[in-house]
Amino acid sequence: MAEDKSSGIAKVPLELYIHIPFCVKKCDYCDFLSAPADQRTQDAYFDALLEEIHSRDRSAEYEIISVFIGGGTPSVPAAGQIARVMQALREHFSFAGDAEITIEANPGTLTAEKLEIYKKSGINRLSLGLQSTDDRELKLLGRIHTYEDFLDSFRLAREAGFQNINADLISAIPEQTEESWIRNLRRVAELSPEHISAYSLIVEEGTPFAERELNLPDEDTEYQMYEDAHIVLSEYGYEQYEISNYAKPGFACRHNLGYWKRTPYLGLGLGAASFFEGYRFSNTRVLTEYLSDSACPDKIHRDVEPVSRQSAMEEFLFLGFRMTEGVSEQEFERQFGIPLQQKYGGFLKKYESSGHLERAGDFWRLTRRGIHVSNWILADVLEE
Repeated sequence: MAEDKSSGIAKVPLELYIHIPFCVKKCDYCDFLSAPADQRTQDAYFDALLEEIHSRDRSAEYEIISVFIGGGTPSVPAAGQIARVMQALREHFSFAGDAEITIEANPGTLTAEKLEIYKKSGINRLSLGLQSTDDRELKLLGRIHTYEDFLDSFRLAREAGFQNINADLISAIPEQTEESWIRNLRRVAELSPEHISAYSLIVEEGTPFAERELNLPDEDTEYQMYEDAHIVLSEYGYEQYEISNYAKPGFACRHNLGYWKRTPYLGLGLGAASFFEGYRFSNTRVLTEYLSDSACPDKIHRDVEPVSRQSAMEEFLFLGFRMTEGVSEQEFERQFGIPLQQKYGGFLKKYESSGHLERAGDFWRLTRRGIHVSNWILADVLEE
């Protein structure tokens, strides 16, 4: 906890997620809460978002350690709207001096002017949705930018002074080969962004991809692509700190780590999820409801559930195992007053014996073998 020197009261670390649900065009694989919108709708949304922020004045209790502005494509609206949001957040919350503040952006939607406004607003981390360096693969995904657009955006961001940039990549794209995936990895790594997120494509229900017959890489190839990311990015000095994320030393995304370590977070905006004051909940996903009721949190919150002690312990494991360092026995006992092995000894021994878990000092972590079947293993936590 941080201490307010003026009052001597310790403040609780808190993360903020701000959802901007607008994009130029929805990608064929995307199931996020996002869509194109006209200027009038965008303006009304930002007014409503500010109303929600104004209703959440918690500066006396919490210290903001990270902000993540996601979407959608937050770089689509006018940068002045993002500046309004940042100003309102600083008026209503107390920020740590080194708070990490990220905005997602898509290639082709950035300008030097936008980036300058972001910087002046205190945004210090940029996450660029590249997905592939191959224009053919980008077209297959339904992306509307080219690799050259990404290079232009990356250059503009560096010129604007951004020294913490993430690039997103997707593997197991339709018709993608292991060779083209490795080429993607090397092209991006040679640009030396501070962070690279490398996700495997998941075909979600309700998306255009789910309605097509896709020529996807087979299971063995997808497995090897995952290993290729680890091998290739390690060559360039990137450390894998989470199942799908790699960073140069000192540049692991603090906002992501907060999720996996169960740091409280408050979601603001349409459909935004929260883990706050012992409850998990999300905002309404209906735009008309959000626009009319955003100033009244009780009216827009949905699926409000208290986090029981049992649920908290389960979350500690299946969120913590996403990190390559794993979960700490000492931290588990500190939080829950019971030894980890007393509560989950059977689970730990079962998967240690099968070669999916290993112990490293105070930590239990997934092995390389375990990472590949992590969803199956972690589902077993709920059976304990």
